[in-house]
Amino acid sequence: MTENESGRIERTSVPELDAMLGQKIAVLDQGFVRVIDYMGSDQSIVQAARVSYGRGTKTVKDDRELIRYLMRHDHTSPFEMCEIKLHLRVPMDCWRQWIRHRTASVNEYSTRYSIAIDAAQATTPGGWRQQAVRNRQGSEGFLDETAGAELSREEAGLQEHCRRVYTRRLELGVAREQARKDLPLATYTEAYWKIDLHNLMNFLALRLDAKAQHEIRSYAEAIAGRVAAVWCPMAWEAFREYRLSMIRLSAAEQKIAGLLAAGRPEEAVRQAERAGFLGSTDKGHKRSLECQELEDKLSALGMTPPWRREGRPG
Repeated sequence: MTENESGRIERTSVPELDAMLGQKIAVLDQGFVRVIDYMGSDQSIVQAARVSYGRGTKTVKDDRELIRYLMRHDHTSPFEMCEIKLHLRVPMDCWRQWIRHRTASVNEYSTRYSIAIDAAQATTPGGWRQQAVRNRQGSEGFLDETAGAELSREEAGLQEHCRRVYTRRLELGVAREQARKDLPLATYTEAYWKIDLHNLMNFLALRLDAKAQHEIRSYAEAIAGRVAAVWCPMAWEAFREYRLSMIRLSAAEQKIAGLLAAGRPEEAVRQAERAGFLGSTDKGHKRSLECQELEDKLSALGMTPPWRREGRPG
């Protein structure tokens, strides 16, 4: 909200977001996200932060610096002053993950009252993912398209059969709440999802991660790039800088990185062993999952893990 010269309070608006209200942003094959309503903007964040110490600063530069300070130091409540309401169409199996974020207000399409949406997510022949080796709940790589084409044909037949069974039950007078029970999880559902900016960023931090499931990551990418970046561009810039691109180091990891920066790789190895990252075997060093994650962080910092250098088993 802003106060005009007459002292009247006016609603804060974002013209770029106003222009896209109600427009569907396509996701997956038949899904979408669209903005229904919103409250607040970057200006609302700085107003909320300044209310505790008076009038404060006025320029856009000062606003940007304040938002970045709030983000860097985890001052989250000012970001809660912004809220957004989205209309979603999402496959039910993806929605199961989504609804675990319990910091939103949700109202979902009910298949007790209405006939289930006649749409199910289809997988292309090249879209069948293989089980990841390191990540038990993730995927990596794809099946070849010849095998994928057969799986896609089976999928289409299964979905058509399930829909026919469901429709037949309804025609015979079976209650909707029971007729729906054998619909596949690929069936699309719809929901209104209202959330504040702080919790939206928490959602995006998890679901934009490369390890997040492809389907929900596709929705997160649409919300991030097409909605959040338009709605609160300064907050989104700070979020990208200090949350998405941040490298977090534990106390042990900081010691190891410090020893490497000081040119003391042997001490870094001993520190990794003391921290439980490395275990000695006849074949060399056995690396824990935490150690493998540290290696990725060190690589991003331009450092080579000393236990992986040439001539050192690992």
